[in-house]
Amino acid sequence: MKNEPVDVLIVGAGASGAAIAWSLLETRMRILCLEQGPHLADKDFPSRDDDYELSRFGKFSCDPNVRGLKQDYPINADDSCIMPVNFNAVGGSTINFLGHWPRMKPSDFKTKTLDGVADDWPVDYATLSPFYDMNDQTTGVSGLAGNPAYPKYSPPLPPIPIGKLGQTLAKGFNEMGWHWWPSDVSILSEDYDGRQKCVNAGTCDLGCAAGAKGGTNFTYWPMLENAGVELRTECRVREITVDQDTGMATGVIYHGSDGQVHEQKAELVIVACNGVGTPRLLLNSKSKIFPDGLANRSGMVGKNLMFHPLTGVTGVFDEPMKGHEGPMACSILSQEFYETDATRGFVRGYGLHSGRSTTPMTYALGGFGIDNPIPWGDEHRDVMDNVYPYIAGLTVVAEDLPEEHNCVTLDPNLTDSDGISAPKITYRLGENSRKILKHGEERAKEILLAAGANKVLSKGDDAVWWRAGWHQMGTCRMGDDPSRSVVNGWGRSHDVKNLFIVDGSIFVTAGAVNPTSTIQALALYVGDSIKTNIETLFD
Repeated sequence: MKNEPVDVLIVGAGASGAAIAWSLLETRMRILCLEQGPHLADKDFPSRDDDYELSRFGKFSCDPNVRGLKQDYPINADDSCIMPVNFNAVGGSTINFLGHWPRMKPSDFKTKTLDGVADDWPVDYATLSPFYDMNDQTTGVSGLAGNPAYPKYSPPLPPIPIGKLGQTLAKGFNEMGWHWWPSDVSILSEDYDGRQKCVNAGTCDLGCAAGAKGGTNFTYWPMLENAGVELRTECRVREITVDQDTGMATGVIYHGSDGQVHEQKAELVIVACNGVGTPRLLLNSKSKIFPDGLANRSGMVGKNLMFHPLTGVTGVFDEPMKGHEGPMACSILSQEFYETDATRGFVRGYGLHSGRSTTPMTYALGGFGIDNPIPWGDEHRDVMDNVYPYIAGLTVVAEDLPEEHNCVTLDPNLTDSDGISAPKITYRLGENSRKILKHGEERAKEILLAAGANKVLSKGDDAVWWRAGWHQMGTCRMGDDPSRSVVNGWGRSHDVKNLFIVDGSIFVTAGAVNPTSTIQALALYVGDSIKTNIETLFD
């Protein structure tokens, strides 16, 4: 079935797709967004249900292989120590992310120059700074101005209270003389722009029914739909089509909610499917002139996959920490060990984030998957009575370096419910990342003890957290050299002049912070660049 052509076609209604659609509104172009998931109402979120915890292990699991819903695509992660996680709906993974909102630091964009590793980005922090600010205003970010780890900026809302857990850990950092700061979060500390402030339910990953968390379902999409942006849900794009003579993208073929295959023509195609979904779509879009996948003459599509490898250390204190009360996002973070110090034996570094505790049943079952539950019987009783209420933890968030052997390819056998080839992840932890995690684990123990912990719990092995693949970056990276990158410095494909990519796949390096703030700032920057270059856009 054919549809009327549009000016701009965006694939994916998550963090970056929504941001660039908003940026392009003023062009008055006809904009269509195709989203493979549904448009959930707040009444559909498990956070409203009494048995909300059960949904973490079923329809609202962060793991698409556990959810197994029609809109999900399976991921073969047999050759990876980290499982990519996501959510497919209007809002994408901002539906179930925790709203931790740090910016990347200026040094993250210059690792080649500063540290001799990876590559410099073709954009820098100063260029993105106004787009970070713009996005913070639209999203509603709470935080404290004056963080000495960054150039000056001011979050629009006061910080979320750091709670007993944050106050306790802050004492440990102070005792050591190390940096810490209340975390920026995309969670409202005050009523803002018609939305209600956080009600401290502690169910951020199950869809924020109060609307306090800055998912794009609550921030950008109401504005976009009121402005006339067309949103078609439960529509999965099979491939991007290309004119075999001009090499320009002509639109997409997609499976619609009616069960039919549709053709949609467009003048401009923007891909916003995350660091796994975007290379998957490009690799599935083979043609005579792009036999190895669309926009892949460099061979870089799918290469250089980066995560943020995580490990954690937990302290047991004498007083209840009330860690599961309040928003789940990080309470405080430290960037004391963020930059390279040659005496440590590794390059780049890590952040220490004070993750709050999960709710009781989820803790008992071992976190976000029933992989390592606490023992049953008397020991279970003892842990829930004498450990769980008294814990406060630190998460080590390591900067991953780009390595070409870590990659997304197409699985030769696995497909989604529409018969489209599924992604296969090949990833192994680099030696540098391993050293970073070990160093961070030791410093975290020191902080917890300095904060007054009577006991420190750690895994004591080299394994990283399995379902830690929230942050998928680098698989279609930006750069000035077409032989080493997929898109240029403002997101346009080197090979296809009317094809843009705006998600985390265009990251050159990973930094050691949650990437959503930077993903959206980049999307706004790309949108601004399209408008600036509109008269010569396809030259």
